[in-house]
Amino acid sequence: MFRDGQELQGGRYRIETILGRGGFGITYKALHAEFNTHFVLKTPDPTLQHDPEYTSYVRKFRREGRLLAQLCQRCRHPHIVWVNDLFEEGKTLCLVMEFIPGENLFRLVRSRGKLPEAEAVQYIRQVASALEVVHREGIVHRDVHPGNIMLRSNATGGNSVSAVLIDFGLAGEIVPRSVSSTLFGNEKFAPYELLRRRPGYSDPRVDIYTLAASLYYAVTGQNPTKAYDRRDGEELIPPQRHVASLSNGLNRAIIAGMEFEANQRPASVSDWLALFSSQEDSEQVPPRYQKLRDLLKAEKWKEADKETANVMLQVAGREEEGWLDTDDIKNFPCEDLRLIDQLWLKYSNGRFGFSVQKRIWQEVGGKVDYDTECRLGDRVGWRVKHTWLDYYDLTFSLDAPLGYLPWAYFRRRGEGCFELWVVLVGVLLSRRDF
Repeated sequence: MFRDGQELQGGRYRIETILGRGGFGITYKALHAEFNTHFVLKTPDPTLQHDPEYTSYVRKFRREGRLLAQLCQRCRHPHIVWVNDLFEEGKTLCLVMEFIPGENLFRLVRSRGKLPEAEAVQYIRQVASALEVVHREGIVHRDVHPGNIMLRSNATGGNSVSAVLIDFGLAGEIVPRSVSSTLFGNEKFAPYELLRRRPGYSDPRVDIYTLAASLYYAVTGQNPTKAYDRRDGEELIPPQRHVASLSNGLNRAIIAGMEFEANQRPASVSDWLALFSSQEDSEQVPPRYQKLRDLLKAEKWKEADKETANVMLQVAGREEEGWLDTDDIKNFPCEDLRLIDQLWLKYSNGRFGFSVQKRIWQEVGGKVDYDTECRLGDRVGWRVKHTWLDYYDLTFSLDAPLGYLPWAYFRRRGEGCFELWVVLVGVLLSRRDF
Protein backbone atom coordinates (compact mmCIF):
# COMPACT_ATOMS: atom_id res chain seq x y z
CA MET A 1 0.00 0.00 0.00
CA PHE A 2 1.39 3.39 -0.99
CA ARG A 3 1.62 6.32 1.40
CA ASP A 4 0.90 10.00 0.71
CA GLY A 5 3.90 11.67 -0.88
CA GLN A 6 5.48 8.40 -2.03
CA GLU A 7 7.17 8.61 -5.43
CA LEU A 8 6.77 5.87 -8.03
CA GLN A 9 8.67 5.02 -11.21
CA GLY A 10 11.73 6.98 -10.22
CA GLY A 11 9.79 10.10 -9.35
CA ARG A 12 7.49 10.11 -12.38
CA TYR A 13 4.38 9.83 -10.19
CA ARG A 14 3.80 11.10 -6.66
CA ILE A 15 0.95 9.74 -4.56
CA GLU A 16 -1.21 12.53 -3.15
CA THR A 17 -4.10 10.74 -1.49
CA ILE A 18 -6.30 7.65 -1.47
CA LEU A 19 -9.51 8.24 -3.41
CA GLY A 20 -11.19 5.00 -2.44
CA ARG A 21 -10.81 1.42 -1.33
CA GLY A 22 -13.13 -1.28 -2.60
CA GLY A 23 -13.36 -5.03 -2.26
CA PHE A 24 -10.29 -5.78 -4.40
CA GLY A 25 -8.40 -2.62 -5.05
CA ILE A 26 -7.14 0.73 -3.90
CA THR A 27 -7.54 3.94 -5.90
CA TYR A 28 -5.06 6.79 -5.54
CA LYS A 29 -4.84 10.32 -6.85
CA ALA A 30 -1.33 10.83 -8.19
CA LEU A 31 0.55 13.73 -9.75
CA HIS A 32 2.71 13.22 -12.84
CA ALA A 33 5.83 15.23 -12.01
CA GLU A 34 6.83 16.11 -15.57
CA PHE A 35 3.34 16.88 -16.90
CA ASN A 36 2.11 18.46 -13.64
CA THR A 37 -1.15 16.62 -14.29
CA HIS A 38 -3.24 14.46 -12.00
CA PHE A 39 -3.99 10.84 -12.76
CA VAL A 40 -5.90 8.02 -11.09
CA LEU A 41 -3.76 5.06 -10.10
CA LYS A 42 -5.35 1.69 -9.28
CA THR A 43 -3.71 -1.30 -7.67
CA PRO A 44 -4.87 -4.65 -6.32
CA ASP A 45 -5.20 -4.52 -2.55
CA PRO A 46 -1.92 -5.98 -1.20
CA THR A 47 -3.64 -7.10 2.01
CA LEU A 48 -5.34 -9.81 -0.09
CA GLN A 49 -2.11 -11.33 -1.41
CA HIS A 50 -2.45 -14.39 0.82
CA ASP A 51 -5.77 -15.27 -0.77
CA PRO A 52 -5.38 -18.53 -2.76
CA GLU A 53 -6.84 -16.88 -5.88
CA TYR A 54 -4.94 -13.61 -5.59
CA THR A 55 -2.34 -14.51 -8.22
CA SER A 56 -5.02 -15.40 -10.74
CA TYR A 57 -6.86 -12.20 -9.97
CA VAL A 58 -3.74 -10.07 -10.58
CA ARG A 59 -3.15 -11.90 -13.86
CA LYS A 60 -6.67 -10.99 -15.00
CA PHE A 61 -6.16 -7.44 -13.72
CA ARG A 62 -3.08 -7.18 -15.96
CA ARG A 63 -4.86 -8.70 -18.97
CA GLU A 64 -7.80 -6.31 -18.73
CA GLY A 65 -5.49 -3.35 -18.19
CA ARG A 66 -3.67 -4.20 -21.41
CA LEU A 67 -6.93 -4.66 -23.29
CA LEU A 68 -8.21 -1.30 -22.11
CA ALA A 69 -4.94 0.42 -23.02
CA GLN A 70 -5.02 -1.14 -26.50
CA LEU A 71 -8.66 -0.14 -26.87
CA CYS A 72 -7.85 3.46 -25.96
CA GLN A 73 -5.00 3.52 -28.48
CA ARG A 74 -7.25 2.24 -31.28
CA CYS A 75 -10.19 4.48 -30.54
CA ARG A 76 -10.51 7.12 -27.88
CA HIS A 77 -14.11 6.58 -26.87
CA PRO A 78 -15.61 9.77 -25.40
CA HIS A 79 -17.41 7.86 -22.66
CA ILE A 80 -14.63 5.52 -21.50
CA VAL A 81 -11.96 6.72 -19.11
CA TRP A 82 -8.57 6.96 -20.81
CA VAL A 83 -5.94 4.38 -19.77
CA ASN A 84 -2.48 5.97 -19.79
CA ASP A 85 -0.05 3.43 -18.35
CA LEU A 86 0.41 0.01 -16.79
CA PHE A 87 3.52 -0.73 -14.76
CA GLU A 88 4.85 -2.57 -11.72
CA GLU A 89 6.20 -0.76 -8.69
CA GLY A 90 8.11 -3.43 -6.83
CA LYS A 91 5.61 -6.29 -6.84
CA THR A 92 2.55 -4.04 -7.09
CA LEU A 93 0.77 -3.77 -10.44
CA CYS A 94 -0.41 -0.21 -11.16
CA LEU A 95 -3.00 0.86 -13.73
CA VAL A 96 -2.91 4.59 -14.55
CA MET A 97 -5.98 6.36 -15.90
CA GLU A 98 -7.00 9.94 -16.52
CA PHE A 99 -8.33 11.91 -13.59
CA ILE A 100 -11.76 13.37 -14.33
CA PRO A 101 -12.59 16.29 -12.05
CA GLY A 102 -16.20 17.06 -11.38
CA GLU A 103 -19.26 15.33 -10.09
CA ASN A 104 -20.45 11.77 -10.45
CA LEU A 105 -24.04 10.80 -11.13
CA PHE A 106 -24.64 9.76 -7.53
CA ARG A 107 -23.65 13.15 -6.13
CA LEU A 108 -25.52 15.01 -8.85
CA VAL A 109 -28.79 13.31 -7.92
CA ARG A 110 -28.07 13.76 -4.22
CA SER A 111 -27.65 17.51 -4.72
CA ARG A 112 -30.33 18.18 -7.35
CA GLY A 113 -32.84 15.44 -6.76
CA LYS A 114 -34.25 13.25 -9.50
CA LEU A 115 -33.22 14.20 -13.01
CA PRO A 116 -35.51 14.96 -15.95
CA GLU A 117 -36.16 11.82 -17.92
CA ALA A 118 -34.45 12.98 -21.10
CA GLU A 119 -31.32 14.15 -19.27
CA ALA A 120 -30.97 10.87 -17.37
CA VAL A 121 -31.51 8.80 -20.52
CA GLN A 122 -28.87 10.85 -22.32
CA TYR A 123 -26.24 9.99 -19.70
CA ILE A 124 -27.23 6.32 -19.59
CA ARG A 125 -27.14 6.00 -23.37
CA GLN A 126 -23.61 7.39 -23.36
CA VAL A 127 -22.49 4.85 -20.77
CA ALA A 128 -24.28 2.11 -22.68
CA SER A 129 -22.28 2.99 -25.80
CA ALA A 130 -19.11 2.55 -23.72
CA LEU A 131 -20.26 -0.83 -22.45
CA GLU A 132 -21.00 -2.05 -25.96
CA VAL A 133 -17.37 -1.39 -26.86
CA VAL A 134 -15.79 -3.06 -23.82
CA HIS A 135 -18.14 -6.05 -24.03
CA ARG A 136 -16.87 -6.68 -27.56
CA GLU A 137 -13.38 -6.84 -26.04
CA GLY A 138 -14.54 -9.50 -23.58
CA ILE A 139 -14.55 -7.18 -20.57
CA VAL A 140 -17.46 -6.98 -18.12
CA HIS A 141 -17.31 -3.95 -15.85
CA ARG A 142 -19.63 -5.30 -13.11
CA ASP A 143 -19.79 -2.06 -11.14
CA VAL A 144 -21.70 0.46 -13.25
CA HIS A 145 -23.28 2.21 -10.30
CA PRO A 146 -23.87 6.01 -10.23
CA GLY A 147 -20.64 6.64 -8.36
CA ASN A 148 -18.69 5.24 -11.32
CA ILE A 149 -20.41 7.48 -13.86
CA MET A 150 -18.51 10.76 -13.97
CA LEU A 151 -19.99 13.86 -15.58
CA ARG A 152 -17.35 15.64 -17.62
CA SER A 153 -17.77 19.28 -18.66
CA ASN A 154 -17.15 20.06 -22.30
CA ALA A 155 -13.46 20.86 -22.67
CA THR A 156 -14.23 23.41 -25.39
CA GLY A 157 -16.25 25.53 -22.99
CA GLY A 158 -19.93 26.05 -22.46
CA ASN A 159 -22.18 24.12 -20.16
CA SER A 160 -22.52 20.80 -22.00
CA VAL A 161 -21.84 17.70 -19.94
CA SER A 162 -21.21 14.10 -20.94
CA ALA A 163 -21.01 10.88 -18.95
CA VAL A 164 -17.77 8.90 -18.64
CA LEU A 165 -17.56 5.35 -17.28
CA ILE A 166 -14.68 4.98 -14.82
CA ASP A 167 -13.22 2.41 -12.40
CA PHE A 168 -11.99 -0.18 -14.86
CA GLY A 169 -9.24 -2.55 -13.86
CA LEU A 170 -11.11 -4.07 -10.93
CA ALA A 171 -13.28 -6.29 -13.05
CA GLY A 172 -11.19 -9.45 -13.19
CA GLU A 173 -12.89 -12.78 -13.48
CA ILE A 174 -11.32 -14.04 -10.25
CA VAL A 175 -13.08 -13.04 -7.05
CA PRO A 176 -10.82 -13.51 -4.00
CA ARG A 177 -12.63 -15.75 -1.57
CA SER A 178 -11.45 -13.70 1.39
CA VAL A 179 -13.50 -10.74 0.17
CA SER A 180 -17.08 -10.51 1.35
CA SER A 181 -19.49 -10.63 -1.57
CA THR A 182 -21.19 -7.51 -0.25
CA LEU A 183 -17.99 -5.58 -1.00
CA PHE A 184 -18.09 -6.49 -4.66
CA GLY A 185 -19.56 -3.42 -6.24
CA ASN A 186 -22.41 -1.47 -4.72
CA GLU A 187 -25.00 -3.98 -3.57
CA LYS A 188 -27.89 -1.56 -4.07
CA PHE A 189 -27.19 -1.71 -7.80
CA ALA A 190 -25.79 -5.23 -8.20
CA PRO A 191 -27.73 -8.29 -9.43
CA TYR A 192 -28.01 -11.35 -7.24
CA GLU A 193 -25.77 -13.56 -9.38
CA LEU A 194 -22.95 -11.06 -8.93
CA LEU A 195 -23.34 -10.76 -5.18
CA ARG A 196 -23.49 -14.54 -4.72
CA ARG A 197 -21.05 -15.49 -7.50
CA ARG A 198 -23.70 -17.58 -9.16
CA PRO A 199 -23.13 -18.83 -12.71
CA GLY A 200 -23.31 -15.89 -15.07
CA TYR A 201 -21.67 -13.30 -12.85
CA SER A 202 -19.20 -12.67 -15.70
CA ASP A 203 -21.98 -12.22 -18.25
CA PRO A 204 -22.60 -8.79 -19.88
CA ARG A 205 -26.16 -8.95 -18.50
CA VAL A 206 -24.63 -8.07 -15.13
CA ASP A 207 -23.79 -4.66 -16.60
CA ILE A 208 -27.28 -4.31 -18.04
CA TYR A 209 -28.71 -4.76 -14.55
CA THR A 210 -26.35 -2.28 -12.92
CA LEU A 211 -26.88 0.29 -15.67
CA ALA A 212 -30.67 -0.07 -15.47
CA ALA A 213 -30.43 0.30 -11.69
CA SER A 214 -28.39 3.48 -12.15
CA LEU A 215 -31.06 4.83 -14.49
CA TYR A 216 -33.68 3.93 -11.86
CA TYR A 217 -31.78 6.03 -9.32
CA ALA A 218 -31.29 8.93 -11.75
CA VAL A 219 -34.95 9.36 -12.67
CA THR A 220 -36.44 8.66 -9.22
CA GLY A 221 -33.80 9.88 -6.77
CA GLN A 222 -34.40 6.61 -4.90
CA ASN A 223 -32.29 3.47 -4.55
CA PRO A 224 -33.80 0.39 -6.19
CA THR A 225 -34.81 -2.60 -4.09
CA LYS A 226 -31.72 -4.66 -3.23
CA ALA A 227 -31.29 -8.01 -4.95
CA TYR A 228 -30.97 -9.75 -1.56
CA ASP A 229 -34.35 -8.35 -0.52
CA ARG A 230 -35.89 -9.37 -3.83
CA ARG A 231 -34.61 -12.92 -3.28
CA ASP A 232 -36.56 -12.90 -0.01
CA GLY A 233 -39.77 -11.89 -1.75
CA GLU A 234 -39.68 -8.10 -1.71
CA GLU A 235 -40.79 -6.64 -5.02
CA LEU A 236 -38.86 -4.19 -7.16
CA ILE A 237 -40.85 -1.00 -6.78
CA PRO A 238 -41.60 0.21 -10.33
CA PRO A 239 -39.92 3.57 -10.91
CA GLN A 240 -43.23 4.99 -12.08
CA ARG A 241 -44.57 4.51 -8.57
CA HIS A 242 -41.99 7.03 -7.35
CA VAL A 243 -42.46 9.40 -10.31
CA ALA A 244 -45.94 9.22 -11.76
CA SER A 245 -45.00 11.38 -14.76
CA LEU A 246 -42.32 8.92 -15.91
CA SER A 247 -43.05 7.58 -19.38
CA ASN A 248 -44.46 4.08 -19.63
CA GLY A 249 -41.71 3.09 -22.05
CA LEU A 250 -38.87 4.06 -19.74
CA ASN A 251 -40.59 2.40 -16.80
CA ARG A 252 -40.80 -0.88 -18.74
CA ALA A 253 -37.22 -0.66 -20.03
CA ILE A 254 -35.81 -0.20 -16.52
CA ILE A 255 -37.80 -3.15 -15.19
CA ALA A 256 -36.68 -5.33 -18.12
CA GLY A 257 -33.05 -4.48 -17.46
CA MET A 258 -33.44 -5.28 -13.75
CA GLU A 259 -35.12 -8.65 -14.09
CA PHE A 260 -34.00 -10.79 -11.14
CA GLU A 261 -33.04 -13.76 -13.32
CA ALA A 262 -30.31 -12.92 -15.81
CA ASN A 263 -31.87 -15.02 -18.57
CA GLN A 264 -34.97 -12.81 -18.42
CA ARG A 265 -32.99 -9.64 -19.19
CA PRO A 266 -32.05 -8.45 -22.70
CA ALA A 267 -29.08 -10.47 -23.92
CA SER A 268 -26.94 -7.46 -24.81
CA VAL A 269 -26.71 -3.74 -24.20
CA SER A 270 -27.84 -3.08 -27.77
CA ASP A 271 -30.93 -5.24 -27.18
CA TRP A 272 -31.69 -3.21 -24.06
CA LEU A 273 -31.24 0.06 -25.96
CA ALA A 274 -33.60 -1.26 -28.63
CA LEU A 275 -36.30 -1.32 -25.95
CA PHE A 276 -35.77 2.40 -25.50
CA SER A 277 -36.21 3.09 -29.19
CA SER A 278 -39.32 0.97 -29.59
CA GLN A 279 -40.90 2.30 -26.43
CA GLU A 280 -40.05 5.92 -27.24
CA ASP A 281 -41.57 5.59 -30.68
CA SER A 282 -44.75 4.16 -29.19
CA GLU A 283 -45.19 6.97 -26.66
CA GLN A 284 -48.25 9.04 -27.53
CA VAL A 285 -48.01 12.81 -27.32
CA PRO A 286 -51.30 14.61 -26.55
CA PRO A 287 -52.74 16.34 -29.65
CA ARG A 288 -52.01 19.77 -28.21
CA TYR A 289 -48.26 18.99 -28.23
CA GLN A 290 -47.92 17.16 -31.54
CA LYS A 291 -47.03 20.31 -33.47
CA LEU A 292 -44.37 21.20 -30.90
CA ARG A 293 -42.96 17.67 -31.07
CA ASP A 294 -42.81 17.75 -34.87
CA LEU A 295 -41.08 21.15 -34.94
CA LEU A 296 -38.51 20.02 -32.39
CA LYS A 297 -37.94 16.76 -34.22
CA ALA A 298 -37.29 18.76 -37.40
CA GLU A 299 -34.90 21.03 -35.43
CA LYS A 300 -36.96 24.10 -36.28
CA TRP A 301 -35.97 25.77 -33.05
CA LYS A 302 -37.43 29.23 -33.63
CA GLU A 303 -40.81 27.89 -34.69
CA ALA A 304 -40.73 25.44 -31.76
CA ASP A 305 -40.00 28.28 -29.36
CA LYS A 306 -43.03 30.21 -30.60
CA GLU A 307 -45.15 27.08 -30.43
CA THR A 308 -44.02 26.58 -26.82
CA ALA A 309 -45.46 30.00 -26.00
CA ASN A 310 -48.65 29.15 -27.90
CA VAL A 311 -49.32 25.92 -26.01
CA MET A 312 -48.51 27.57 -22.67
CA LEU A 313 -51.06 30.27 -23.45
CA GLN A 314 -53.61 27.60 -24.42
CA VAL A 315 -53.07 25.63 -21.22
CA ALA A 316 -53.30 28.78 -19.10
CA GLY A 317 -56.37 30.05 -20.96
CA ARG A 318 -54.56 33.27 -21.89
CA GLU A 319 -54.62 33.11 -25.68
CA GLU A 320 -56.61 36.33 -25.99
CA GLU A 321 -54.25 38.25 -23.71
CA GLY A 322 -51.16 36.76 -25.36
CA TRP A 323 -49.01 36.81 -22.23
CA LEU A 324 -48.72 35.18 -18.81
CA ASP A 325 -48.47 36.76 -15.38
CA THR A 326 -46.88 35.52 -12.17
CA ASP A 327 -49.99 33.68 -11.01
CA ASP A 328 -50.26 31.93 -14.39
CA ILE A 329 -46.71 30.64 -14.01
CA LYS A 330 -47.22 29.56 -10.41
CA ASN A 331 -50.41 27.66 -11.28
CA PHE A 332 -49.28 26.22 -14.61
CA PRO A 333 -50.00 22.44 -14.48
CA CYS A 334 -46.84 20.53 -13.61
CA GLU A 335 -47.74 17.69 -16.02
CA ASP A 336 -47.75 20.10 -18.95
CA LEU A 337 -44.59 21.82 -17.77
CA ARG A 338 -42.79 18.47 -17.56
CA LEU A 339 -44.00 17.39 -20.98
CA ILE A 340 -42.79 20.59 -22.60
CA ASP A 341 -39.47 20.18 -20.83
CA GLN A 342 -39.12 16.52 -21.84
CA LEU A 343 -39.81 17.31 -25.49
CA TRP A 344 -37.16 20.01 -25.56
CA LEU A 345 -34.65 17.80 -23.75
CA LYS A 346 -35.28 14.81 -25.98
CA TYR A 347 -34.93 16.52 -29.35
CA SER A 348 -32.05 18.80 -28.34
CA ASN A 349 -30.06 15.89 -26.87
CA GLY A 350 -30.28 17.45 -23.43
CA ARG A 351 -29.11 20.95 -24.42
CA PHE A 352 -32.38 22.87 -24.15
CA GLY A 353 -35.30 22.76 -21.73
CA PHE A 354 -36.68 24.39 -18.60
CA SER A 355 -34.88 21.85 -16.40
CA VAL A 356 -31.54 22.75 -18.03
CA GLN A 357 -32.24 26.41 -17.32
CA LYS A 358 -33.25 25.52 -13.78
CA ARG A 359 -29.94 23.77 -13.12
CA ILE A 360 -28.02 26.82 -14.32
CA TRP A 361 -30.32 29.14 -12.34
CA GLN A 362 -29.53 27.15 -9.19
CA GLU A 363 -25.80 27.38 -9.94
CA VAL A 364 -25.92 31.18 -10.23
CA GLY A 365 -27.79 31.72 -6.97
CA GLY A 366 -31.24 30.19 -7.26
CA LYS A 367 -33.08 33.32 -6.15
CA VAL A 368 -36.11 35.06 -7.63
CA ASP A 369 -34.50 38.46 -8.11
CA TYR A 370 -33.13 40.56 -10.92
CA ASP A 371 -29.46 39.98 -10.09
CA THR A 372 -29.92 36.22 -10.40
CA GLU A 373 -31.84 36.69 -13.64
CA CYS A 374 -28.95 38.75 -14.99
CA ARG A 375 -26.43 36.06 -14.07
CA LEU A 376 -28.66 33.46 -15.70
CA GLY A 377 -28.91 35.63 -18.80
CA ASP A 378 -25.13 35.93 -18.93
CA ARG A 379 -24.68 32.15 -18.62
CA VAL A 380 -27.23 31.09 -21.22
CA GLY A 381 -26.49 33.92 -23.66
CA TRP A 382 -29.58 36.09 -23.32
CA ARG A 383 -27.37 38.98 -22.17
CA VAL A 384 -24.24 40.16 -23.95
CA LYS A 385 -22.02 42.85 -22.41
CA HIS A 386 -24.69 43.67 -19.80
CA THR A 387 -27.34 44.16 -22.50
CA TRP A 388 -30.37 41.94 -22.97
CA LEU A 389 -30.72 40.68 -26.52
CA ASP A 390 -33.85 41.35 -28.50
CA TYR A 391 -35.79 38.28 -29.56
CA TYR A 392 -34.86 38.89 -33.18
CA ASP A 393 -31.16 38.79 -32.27
CA LEU A 394 -31.33 35.33 -30.70
CA THR A 395 -29.56 32.35 -32.26
CA PHE A 396 -31.83 29.40 -32.97
CA SER A 397 -29.32 26.60 -33.34
CA LEU A 398 -27.97 23.63 -31.42
CA ASP A 399 -24.71 25.57 -31.31
CA ALA A 400 -26.34 28.04 -28.91
CA PRO A 401 -25.26 27.85 -25.25
CA LEU A 402 -26.70 25.21 -22.97
CA GLY A 403 -30.10 26.33 -21.67
CA TYR A 404 -30.54 28.98 -24.37
CA LEU A 405 -34.01 27.70 -25.28
CA PRO A 406 -36.93 27.72 -24.79
CA TRP A 407 -37.12 31.46 -24.56
CA ALA A 408 -40.95 31.24 -24.75
CA TYR A 409 -41.83 34.00 -27.19
CA PHE A 410 -44.82 36.03 -26.10
CA ARG A 411 -46.33 38.98 -27.95
CA ARG A 412 -47.78 42.13 -26.50
CA ARG A 413 -48.56 45.22 -28.56
CA GLY A 414 -47.05 43.45 -31.54
CA GLU A 415 -43.56 43.00 -30.03
CA GLY A 416 -41.71 40.15 -28.39
CA CYS A 417 -42.16 40.78 -24.68
CA PHE A 418 -38.71 39.98 -23.35
CA GLU A 419 -38.97 42.04 -20.19
CA LEU A 420 -42.07 40.11 -19.19
CA TRP A 421 -40.31 36.75 -19.57
CA VAL A 422 -37.27 37.89 -17.60
CA VAL A 423 -39.56 38.66 -14.67
CA LEU A 424 -41.35 35.33 -14.95
CA VAL A 425 -38.38 33.03 -15.56
CA GLY A 426 -37.24 33.11 -11.94
CA VAL A 427 -40.76 32.28 -10.78
CA LEU A 428 -40.95 29.31 -13.15
CA LEU A 429 -37.50 27.96 -12.31
CA SER A 430 -38.16 28.25 -8.57
CA ARG A 431 -40.96 25.71 -8.80
CA ARG A 432 -40.08 22.42 -7.12
CA ASP A 433 -42.41 20.13 -9.06
CA PHE A 434 -40.34 19.63 -12.20
